[in-house]
Amino acid sequence: MSLTTRIAQRLPLLVASRFSLQYLRGAFRNESLVSLCLIGANKIGFGRLSRRFGGSCLNKMALNMEKCNVSFEGIVHPASEQYAEEAIQALKDGKVIAVPTDTLYGFACDACSMEAVNRIYDIKGRKHTSPLAICVGDVLDIMRFAITDHLPDGLLDSLLPGPVTVVLRRGESSLLEKSLNLGLESIGVRVPDCDFIRVISRGSGSALALTSANLSGQPSSVSVKDFENLWQHCAYVYDGGVLPSGRAGSTVVDLTNSGKYKILRPGSAKEETVAILERHSLKEESPVG
Repeated sequence: MSLTTRIAQRLPLLVASRFSLQYLRGAFRNESLVSLCLIGANKIGFGRLSRRFGGSCLNKMALNMEKCNVSFEGIVHPASEQYAEEAIQALKDGKVIAVPTDTLYGFACDACSMEAVNRIYDIKGRKHTSPLAICVGDVLDIMRFAITDHLPDGLLDSLLPGPVTVVLRRGESSLLEKSLNLGLESIGVRVPDCDFIRVISRGSGSALALTSANLSGQPSSVSVKDFENLWQHCAYVYDGGVLPSGRAGSTVVDLTNSGKYKILRPGSAKEETVAILERHSLKEESPVG
């Protein structure tokens, strides 16, 4: 797609009154150009601009933007079905996107693209020794990437979709790249109770590497403005509003051992998770030592 066409598609969205100046700055890193766009839009409106000058206006703008090396990364869209195909294509192209979940905003990419996975580590400033979880669209997808046959019937369906990360053994038949979380035999798996990320997970045909959208060691994000300084590193940012669950993140539970569980992080749903685990006759692992 040509730069001119991309500008034509995006400018009406960017100058619409429902988008803030901050959103424009996420799309255009050249702030003088942002000001120019806003002034032009306010004076005569984009529709009138197009009618008066036709395609030549867009061509000139495209040429000027190209000379200024303007990037379209970091564009903010609503996390709605309308933009699902766009997000899926970005994932298939090895891009990193930012998405809402049922707990926090996260950075997501194709878990089988190590280039994209490494980009997530770079964006967060995170050590490669810190593992990433994966996200799948449905509970049945988990068995493609991890071992589940030792778990009681119905356990995963009772926990998921929901604000829980289950840690399972990968096994030899896992479709995950062996270089993902190198040296670890287990993998954290999420099925968030969030329609948008589940739709794009299904559409990607793969698992998504998923981690919180923030710099390593900084507070987690419950709105897109919380990580505005990182928009420019994402192909797209999908806005699902302010998330109500607080900043605790998902509850992380180790289910690698048959008949046992271990809470690795209390997160936002510890009590509910423990109740489900014990209802399925799992016992908490005794602390070592």
